Amino acid sequence: MAAARASLGRILPESSILFLCDMQEKFRPSIAYFPQIVSVAARMLKVARLLDVPVLLTEQYPQGLGPTVPELGAQGIRPVSKTCFSMVPTLQKELDGRPKLRSVLLCGLETQVCILNTALDLLERGLQVHVVVDACSSRSQVDRLVALARMRQSGAFLSTSEALILQLVRDAAHPKFKEIQNIIKEPVPDSGLLGLFQGQNPLLLNSRP
Repeated sequence: MAAARASLGRILPESSILFLCDMQEKFRPSIAYFPQIVSVAARMLKVARLLDVPVLLTEQYPQGLGPTVPELGAQGIRPVSKTCFSMVPTLQKELDGRPKLRSVLLCGLETQVCILNTALDLLERGLQVHVVVDACSSRSQVDRLVALARMRQSGAFLSTSEALILQLVRDAAHPKFKEIQNIIKEPVPDSGLLGLFQGQNPLLLNSRP
């Protein structure tokens, strides 16, 4: 697997993959900003399909936590069932079969559990991890904030969905740009991030190694 250069965190469609983690029915009433998180993840999925970025989808213990919510728009993607609090053990064969893979774009639930552990496992494999901050949440906003800081300390990149989308497309002359522009022209729903980041939160300052 190609070693990641984590200094700049550039991403390209041909060496990236989108991970969609555990956006399931039973989480709907308990996760803060659940509809907004799923909406942003759905936006990432639409763009991934347009740019031929591979997508992997997991469900945590679906017998108890239910299926992936339909509004994610992931119909046609086979969900991979797991019990581990990381996507990586279940998806290891998929990762091993992609020697050109460099970057993983990570969306889903919960930030302090499966998102954090997935990020650490991917970083340990030498991959760049880009956490889509407006497409990840938790029951507790404290857990969400501290987990984001923890991932940043470990070398993950924190980015918004729009920043990543435009980094993938790179150029307004791209043949799919008009379709992507139609996706991103709608304002991203508020997922509570402003409250986490405002006031130069010390947990998110100078936390990269």
